[in-house]
Amino acid sequence: MNAVELEIQRELDAALNARANQNEGRARVCARRAAGVAIREYLSRKEIPLPSRSAHTLLIFIQSAAPLPPELKTCAAHLTIRVTEEFKLPIDADLVAEARALCDWLMKN
Repeated sequence: MNAVELEIQRELDAALNARANQNEGRARVCARRAAGVAIREYLSRKEIPLPSRSAHTLLIFIQSAAPLPPELKTCAAHLTIRVTEEFKLPIDADLVAEARALCDWLMKN
């Protein structure tokens, strides 16, 4: 595993750990950060200038900047959804699993 893969794995592990400790908000943050690391690596390999270091901005950018399969565009979109006033997602989604799927695709392509 290279340094980028290790960083992604650390964030995804932290997300699962946060979820196990019933801290879903922290799990979402870690999932987004993992995706941000993978997006930065993907854009770097494709020699596409980074529009931002922000994982949120990168998640929005990657939806149009990469030939993502439709289901992964949906994953990227889910990772940018705001929580409700009760700090819950307004959709039924496993953002950790979706971040993992997005990271896997970005690292292989």
